[in-house]
Amino acid sequence: MKVIIPLAGKGTRLRPHTYTTPKPLLHVGGRPVMSYILDDLRELGVDEAVFITGYLKEKIEDYIGSEYSDFTAHFVEQPVQNGTAGAVQLAEEYVDSDCLIIFVDTLFDADLSLVKRLPEDYAGVIWAKEVEDYQRFGVIVKDDEGSMKRIVEKPTDPISKLANIGLYYIRDWKLLFEGIRATMVGPKGKSGEYYLTDAFQYMIDHGAKIRVEEVTGWYDCGQLETLIDTNRYLLENGRDRRPDGGLDSRISDPVRIEEGVTVENSEIGPNVTVETGSVLRNVKLRDCVIGASTTIEDSDLHDSMIGDNVTVRGVNGVVSIGNDSQVDGSK
Repeated sequence: MKVIIPLAGKGTRLRPHTYTTPKPLLHVGGRPVMSYILDDLRELGVDEAVFITGYLKEKIEDYIGSEYSDFTAHFVEQPVQNGTAGAVQLAEEYVDSDCLIIFVDTLFDADLSLVKRLPEDYAGVIWAKEVEDYQRFGVIVKDDEGSMKRIVEKPTDPISKLANIGLYYIRDWKLLFEGIRATMVGPKGKSGEYYLTDAFQYMIDHGAKIRVEEVTGWYDCGQLETLIDTNRYLLENGRDRRPDGGLDSRISDPVRIEEGVTVENSEIGPNVTVETGSVLRNVKLRDCVIGASTTIEDSDLHDSMIGDNVTVRGVNGVVSIGNDSQVDGSK
């Protein structure tokens, strides 16, 4: 089984952090977002993937080469951001069997082993999560057997609350790419792009059955507020790590504080991650993601994300600060 992972987006909702770091390599729970998905693929026994790259592609390639050298990795650049269908189409030359398609804006709790026991009459699986704010998503309408009938983008009426989460298994890969080619010569979607979901609709209109399977958890990493929420979920579910100690400091779980972090006269937590080499002195932090080799002094921060090699002094409230920056509010 092959895996297709589109990664070409610029991650504009997470600027300034994505000016220097591709969105899939931003850290949550002390690790890059995409590492959680790649580890799941290892457990599934998948060892070949097609990465559709674009923005900051060299950093993606370097990371895969150093941390996942056991994967057979193919890198294909998407020079024009023409939509999800256009991204997946670029992988066609590498696909000669069933495939997983995974968009790594989110993390999920899904039983991927389902693909090994899917009944033969199904052409694929689309995973979904029931949500209340259905107007923000593409929602999946099912038939009486639990198969996909159609996907409606951002409906105004509650025809379904099953949000499309960007995780798919396609057994009939030939019909998929036939559908993508048909989509790419048709009209563009509402956003001026070509949607992969239109290719799924083509498959269904040509007799295919795609099973709809609900995930037990779905955690967004595509914007600051939801990334911090996802950080908390990971810390509460095994990614926490307490420091050996600090000078007159109080730690409130859950936190993840790496080795080599200095903590002095501070209150840290809940929901804080701090990367190695950082210094926290006379600070209060809650609901924060702090990078490596960063110094924060005399500050009270919450709901904030601070990159690597940053110095922050005398700042209170909410901040979002990219790598290699200095902010001094004490003057």
